[in-house]
Amino acid sequence: MDFNMKKLASDAGIFFTRAVQFTEEKFGQAEKTELDAHFENLLARADSTKNWTERILRQTEVLLQPNPSARVEEFLYEKLDRKVPSRVTNGELLAQYMAEAASELGPGTPYGKTLIKVSEAEKRLGAAERDFIHTASLSFLTPLRNFLEGDWKTISKERRLLQNRRLDLDACKARLKKAKAAEAKATCEGDTVPDFQETRPRNYILSASASALWNDEVDKAEQELRVAQTEFDRQAEVTRLLLEGISSTHVNHLRCLHEFVKSQTTYYAQCYRHMLDLQKQLGRFPGTFVGTTEPASQPLSSTSPTTTAATMPVAPTGAGLATPEEAALCLEEVAPPASGTRKARVLYDYEAADSSELALLADELITVYSLPGMDPDWLIGERGNKKGKVPVTYLELLS
Repeated sequence: MDFNMKKLASDAGIFFTRAVQFTEEKFGQAEKTELDAHFENLLARADSTKNWTERILRQTEVLLQPNPSARVEEFLYEKLDRKVPSRVTNGELLAQYMAEAASELGPGTPYGKTLIKVSEAEKRLGAAERDFIHTASLSFLTPLRNFLEGDWKTISKERRLLQNRRLDLDACKARLKKAKAAEAKATCEGDTVPDFQETRPRNYILSASASALWNDEVDKAEQELRVAQTEFDRQAEVTRLLLEGISSTHVNHLRCLHEFVKSQTTYYAQCYRHMLDLQKQLGRFPGTFVGTTEPASQPLSSTSPTTTAATMPVAPTGAGLATPEEAALCLEEVAPPASGTRKARVLYDYEAADSSELALLADELITVYSLPGMDPDWLIGERGNKKGKVPVTYLELLS
């Protein structure tokens, strides 16, 4: 108990000394040991990294989960070390409602069949979103969170310890400065030649004794200063090494950012494929219209060619239109231009909707070119002796 009381008293004295030194520095009454410019730059870069990491982390969480209540719930589960329950995505919920509506309104009607097809696509979109959230959380959010909760806490702890060591060092410098000033004053008073004819040369004896005492105080202050300087240098080196590790943190976050972009690219590519497949399936339904329908009162002659194509059925039965077999035959008869052909790498698998289109396999190389009057979203693709239309969005054009 006695030992603990002594330790408590010692800690209280150190705390008081630091508080006095800190207060005097704030009021400009005490000198402060300045860190070198490189160290200050490391501190500024570390603070900037921490602040921007927090902002990016919070906004990414908002992107992945816009519902604030759901984010709070997931945060509480993580703090309690419990597994976050599976949550239905908005796309999956919409798919459920559409399927139930189709069942009640009649799955055999055109509207009911379309609802079923769209619900299946929305379900796939919801599953893709779930996979994207899971992948992004593991590959991007978790490393950022680990930095803030692990490395940054260690850096902050060592910085606080460095601040305490600096306050101790500056307090020792101030104590030594005061002791030397008092020693010099006592030495000046002791150098005065005493009058030994006095009956009591007490003042001379006292001044000599005070000078000896201040000599001891200076020696003690110098010893404390050397110890404080050693501890400060050691702590400064430890803190410097941690701050220089921020460069490694940037490299790690850069890799995680690439993973996040990759997962986001995969997610949007999956969404595009699902919606493109859905559009093709809806186009095969008789009586299905694609695009924005214009008012019935508008004359057909005043409609632009683009609007007419958008409001016509995808599978028209007019006698003047070519069948897919006739269109494929026409493509076989078309010779590629003398110049303007390019190589292209296929990004995703593509299933041809009819014989006029060319089926594609991911990562294969094909020759593509455009013909006058073609839709800019399509090109003519050739692979060996096969030829057909291919969507531009599935290709990466090479030089």
